[in-house]
Amino acid sequence: MNLFFEESGDFKAGVVLSQQGEAYQVELPSGKRSKVKSKDVLVQFAAPAPQQLLEDAQRVAQEIELDFLWEVAGQEEFGFADLGIEYFGHAPLPTEAAGLLLCLHTAPIYFYKKGRGRYKAAPEASLKAALAGIEKKKQQALIQAQYVAQLTAGQLPDAMKPLALQLLFKPDKNSIEYKALETACNDLHTSPQRLMLAVGGIASPKELHLSKFLFEFFPKGSGFPAITLPSVATLPLAQVQAFSIDDVTTTEIDDALSVQTLADGNVRIGIHIAAPGLGIKRGDALDAIARQRMSTVYMPGDKITMLPDELVEEFTLAEGKNCPALSLYAILNPQDWSLIGTETKAELVPIAANLRHNTLDELVTEENLASDAGDYPHKADIALLWKWAQVLEQGRMAKRESFGLRPEQGNRVDFNFYVDDDIVTIARRKRGAPLDKIVAELMIFANSSWGKLMADHGVPGIYRAQGGGNGGWAAKMQVRMVTHAAPHQGLGVDQYAWSTSPLRRYTDLVNQWQILACVEGGVAAPLVAPFKPRDADLYAIVSGFDAAYSGYGDFQSNMERYWCLRWLGQEQAKQVDAAVLKDEILRLMEIPLVIKLPGMQPLARGTQVKLDVIRWDEVELTVEARLLEVSAAPVPEAEQIEEPEDDEVIEELDAAMDMPHEAPDAAAPESTADPENTDQVPTPDAA
Repeated sequence: MNLFFEESGDFKAGVVLSQQGEAYQVELPSGKRSKVKSKDVLVQFAAPAPQQLLEDAQRVAQEIELDFLWEVAGQEEFGFADLGIEYFGHAPLPTEAAGLLLCLHTAPIYFYKKGRGRYKAAPEASLKAALAGIEKKKQQALIQAQYVAQLTAGQLPDAMKPLALQLLFKPDKNSIEYKALETACNDLHTSPQRLMLAVGGIASPKELHLSKFLFEFFPKGSGFPAITLPSVATLPLAQVQAFSIDDVTTTEIDDALSVQTLADGNVRIGIHIAAPGLGIKRGDALDAIARQRMSTVYMPGDKITMLPDELVEEFTLAEGKNCPALSLYAILNPQDWSLIGTETKAELVPIAANLRHNTLDELVTEENLASDAGDYPHKADIALLWKWAQVLEQGRMAKRESFGLRPEQGNRVDFNFYVDDDIVTIARRKRGAPLDKIVAELMIFANSSWGKLMADHGVPGIYRAQGGGNGGWAAKMQVRMVTHAAPHQGLGVDQYAWSTSPLRRYTDLVNQWQILACVEGGVAAPLVAPFKPRDADLYAIVSGFDAAYSGYGDFQSNMERYWCLRWLGQEQAKQVDAAVLKDEILRLMEIPLVIKLPGMQPLARGTQVKLDVIRWDEVELTVEARLLEVSAAPVPEAEQIEEPEDDEVIEELDAAMDMPHEAPDAAAPESTADPENTDQVPTPDAA
């Protein structure tokens, strides 16, 4: 006797060797023996042989017409033998019975299993829905195959063109478009980014990096909604002729300077900051725009402004206009440059000139200032400001050293990027040039003075603090943002509140509101200021700004690295000079490109070497190079690398001069919150 039975969800057949009660000892065609319970036996037969039965049953199952079988089955639960009589018109033969079982078992959308050998036909609506789903999957599989064929042939399917960015940066992994892209990448042994570049989904590596940033930080686009320009109350006209000093590409002119000699021989120096805070109010539509962006985004050759162009144009300190400004006046004794007093006021400031570094840097040198040589606008004013800037710097250095820090290193080389029609120029300029120092020192003075003004009035603000934190040296010297006055040891000031770039940084706009409250409210300032002491929203702003500013800085660094790689190809650079930063990390001398050279011999920081550039990758932003030789000559003093703790200070100096910051040579440590400081902004995890 032979048995056809079900075991572990599969159908098998074998010869009965023995029977003990309700169990059979069965030998399968493979020779394996199995114990089968009688309840699992579906068909008993004498012929054909078990293997032949299985083969014939498969043939019968394939010949059964499922739709007709479903109609015959009706809507009641049935046993397979009963259905066999209806379908075949006679009691099914062993081969037919086994084939029918195989057919029922492999058609779960037609028949629901109810027990051993028992089934129930699926309701008509459910069957139609299931069949439609199967047909849809078949069609999707065909479409997916077409997409794969097009991608592997170097063509981007039309349906995938509007999804190119989403497929790269935030894909729906269940979509046929993503599955097609993934399959094509596997077939071609490439990455989605490279394949999308190859088929034209992304125009260039530059667009790839920019698109990734925009997709993350500006998912709704970087454009602005229509706005209504705010009105500004009538302001008194300042009796000054102010001038700004900026890079040639600057359009958001935040700061200007003025110089007046008073009747008593003292000097009155004005630091005039654009005042969008007079028009934008906390909580209005323009505030929402600025708060959502938090800062202007910089990249070589382009930028994404924090405020709409028409609003910037309304408040920028443009030449020939009387501009709303928040002015800080310092009365000085020019004999010893002692500070007699300060005054802050909101007013209209006449802007006589917008001076530019590219036309003045070669004229305004320390040598020319010392000898009174050269001819350029506002020459006498600049000479006087230069003298005060040096005094301010000396005072900061003394304060810095009182905190136990070394003097700042003033030998850093800056690199400015200019991009024109995808041709990049990377211009070198030594940090600490007179115009740089004038702007930096006066902005630091303003940020420190206004920070003190807010603290004296009991008004909270957004401060930058360095030193005095917890943990090791690196943690203590990490710059952090707090809402109370605290020293910035790296800059050598008792407090430092970003306030001089309100057109491009939201923190500065917030501080400007608070400063205006101090000016207008006097002793009542804490009551009238937009942000009251311990305002939770102020903490939220700081946390949001930190996250956005960090992301923007990473993007700027990535784009600068991209343009450095473009420069290598543009200049056909094969052998380049570099300086050791630490361990296996080096920076090229001609451009600010930092690379890693695994396995390089240990060399002292600042050692100059020559490298052979083998290849670079504009998609992954990587460089492969090898060491050719180690120079016996030391790195020139003007090229030396700063110590790590100075990187934070350099970023602050860049910010003071309204310059996009250069990425530090080494990553700064993560900031740590001070649990004893109730004004410390919580870390993202704590928040």
